[in-house]
Amino acid sequence: MNLHFETPNLLLRPRTLEHFEACIAMDLDPQVTRYLPGPWDGGEEHRDFVRSRIERDFGEHCGYWAIFAKSAPEEFLGWVSFIPYEAVGPELEMGWRLVRRAWGKGIASEAARRIVEHAFLGAGVERIVADAHALNAGSLAVARKVGFRFVRDGEFEGLPSKFFEMTRADFDARRP
Repeated sequence: MNLHFETPNLLLRPRTLEHFEACIAMDLDPQVTRYLPGPWDGGEEHRDFVRSRIERDFGEHCGYWAIFAKSAPEEFLGWVSFIPYEAVGPELEMGWRLVRRAWGKGIASEAARRIVEHAFLGAGVERIVADAHALNAGSLAVARKVGFRFVRDGEFEGLPSKFFEMTRADFDARRP
């Protein structure tokens, strides 16, 4: 995947090993990973997981993009993803994670909107999904702002979660 994207305020570049240490540092902030299952301790399992996600080919049109502000193009702000659900599919899911200093500024929503546009217009998909921990107000707000519809409450890896979807019809209805 070598797709680069821009938004009015952001640069989205394919996430590479160049971003590895920044991703690990972001995950080490307990507030960033508070609602996420996983070993976010910087240990071998954590590092192997992040490395595998960076190096994996998720297929044409899919992947992770590192987020940078146009005003500070070398300062890693987080990532946005469009990959097969849980990396295996068949559904395609969106995700996002930001460093804490980037929270509350509309960055995740702006980046995610651009990848949603890519999913429906560039990749030609018919439906994408997203989920977030039931108490993760920030991620739940991003999902709604971007245009995902709440589908159901459930669990993800034993944690209370809310599940969302967006269809091509949903996307088309929101376009000007």
